[in-house]
Amino acid sequence: MDLSRHPLELLPKVDLHCHIEGTMRPDTVVDLAAKNGVVLSTNDPTQLYTYTSLDTFLDVFWLVQSMLTDADDWSRLAFESVVDSAAHGLVYGEFFFTPARHLEAGQKLADIIAGLDEGLAAGEAETGAQVRLICDMDKAYGPQAGLALVEDLADLRRSGARGMERVIGVGMDSTETGVDPAEYAAAYEAAAGAGFRRTAHQGETMPPWTIAVVLDRLGCERIDHGLSILDDSTLTARVAAERIPLTVCPNSNIRIANYVERLEQHPYPKMRDAGLLATLNTDDPALTDLDLGYEYRSVAEAFGYDFDAMVQIAADGIDATWLDDDDKRRLHARLREAATQLAPQQ
Repeated sequence: MDLSRHPLELLPKVDLHCHIEGTMRPDTVVDLAAKNGVVLSTNDPTQLYTYTSLDTFLDVFWLVQSMLTDADDWSRLAFESVVDSAAHGLVYGEFFFTPARHLEAGQKLADIIAGLDEGLAAGEAETGAQVRLICDMDKAYGPQAGLALVEDLADLRRSGARGMERVIGVGMDSTETGVDPAEYAAAYEAAAGAGFRRTAHQGETMPPWTIAVVLDRLGCERIDHGLSILDDSTLTARVAAERIPLTVCPNSNIRIANYVERLEQHPYPKMRDAGLLATLNTDDPALTDLDLGYEYRSVAEAFGYDFDAMVQIAADGIDATWLDDDDKRRLHARLREAATQLAPQQ
């Protein structure tokens, strides 16, 4: 263990809110654009990565998605995502992928998942990290497309298609504005019937009643973002008591959604103080110049959290995973051992 690096960089961590498309390296954007005939307005993709809202971010996210045209592209993306995340302390991740636009363009879901599986397996072999997948419905395509996606996933699982053992859950992302999550009830019922775990992006830009809907109508077991929950004290108390995880991405909320101007203004510490199982995650790290180590270091500095507090946040992340109890115990043991070695000397 290289103890010259920051302890929070080295601390074993999980990431439960990371979009694999959002891990695409800038030079990979350029390479794949050239390969696939995508015209960029600049050869420096980082110049594209400025956002004034979630919706303006989505324009760039969709551009990056358009680079992925075949299984080899997905494999390259997945391999690099594991290698880059593990370099900043990732030991386990549950990463999203959102295939709606690719399916509309004629790609096959089976090919996308097989490509992701190939790249993730190679990245895991190189780093020792592990990554599972959550297939997200894109709300821009509506609930019928979401239901069709879930049904296709269920068919692939039943047929034993390559990589499907890696796809453990279903979620939904994209814009929240003007979308009633209850419209996705049929898709989530189908997901539950097929044995998939369930989550949803909710409460980043919409009020807390929408969080209640995804819990009560959709049967979600986690909430991605969930920032508005603090506006409803009764819902906050319930979610805290039931230990329903929230996968929070503080730096992303600033750089993508412009939710607050500075990290010090983010409600993350209030969420923790309210007893919520609020975890730390990256969202779209390459598109926002972030990584998991920075997420932990910056949050510790902004909110005055000491090393022990950050270890507890890392432990809460493990509790929030969809691993079985034995695998959680193994990760907790690994975290405790590393924390003992990395703890600042008194």
